[in-house]
Amino acid sequence: MSRTIRVTALFLLAVAVAALVGPWLSPHDYLATDFSNPLRPPSAAAAHVFGTDDLGRDLFVRTMMGVQVTLVVAIVASLVSLVIGVAYGATAGFIGGRVDAVMMRFVDTLYALPFIFLVILLMVAFERNFLLIFVAIGAINWLDMARIVRGQTLSLREREFVQAAQLIGVGTFGIIRRHIAPNLVGIVVVYLTLTIPQAILVESFLSFLGLGVQEPQTSLGSLVNNGVAQMETAAWLLLIPAALLAAILLAFNFLGDGLRDYFDARQSP
Repeated sequence: MSRTIRVTALFLLAVAVAALVGPWLSPHDYLATDFSNPLRPPSAAAAHVFGTDDLGRDLFVRTMMGVQVTLVVAIVASLVSLVIGVAYGATAGFIGGRVDAVMMRFVDTLYALPFIFLVILLMVAFERNFLLIFVAIGAINWLDMARIVRGQTLSLREREFVQAAQLIGVGTFGIIRRHIAPNLVGIVVVYLTLTIPQAILVESFLSFLGLGVQEPQTSLGSLVNNGVAQMETAAWLLLIPAALLAAILLAFNFLGDGLRDYFDARQSP
């Protein structure tokens, strides 16, 4: 594999490990407040390597917990998008004809609806349930996946091994499960790595608006929102989570580009 894939994968792994292990190694509790030390700047000597917020809570621990929540929301939402998009797109592409036309017109209709507005309505209607964030983002973010999978399936269904499976009597869903889906792994993996940053951005945007993760839980979007209010007096409250969020998004995008080049090189003669 290319150096880009290795470096970005190692970076993301390091961030995930730090997010899991960091709060355990820190002497500060996630929810502990210290009103004698509010807005303390980053200082390794004071055991506050990222400083403290306006309530005296350790920013390092809260940032690591925010990374945990952000990554979990993004990955689970992307998996929801993956399951729905692959199943829907492969079915529409393989069956074809009027079924394909009807299914894709339904996708086009959903495309015309304002995505963020629908997510906000769901969050408000269900009282900002934490689990609903996974469903709200994933269940609406599957449209692009369905289109890509459908296009690949239209090409795969004309291949000889699919026609041979049809001749020996394998059913439609058997062909999709045994022959179509395994051959979609490359494009699906690449697009999944590009879907995760989209989910992270949506979750961060909702949390920034106060509609996502709620206290006492936090996410990178919530931390950025809190940092904006203190940016003039305590810039580190904004810069640290914002920089980490940007680094994670860039890493996933570079990983997706690297995987795309890798799979393209394997498919080329």
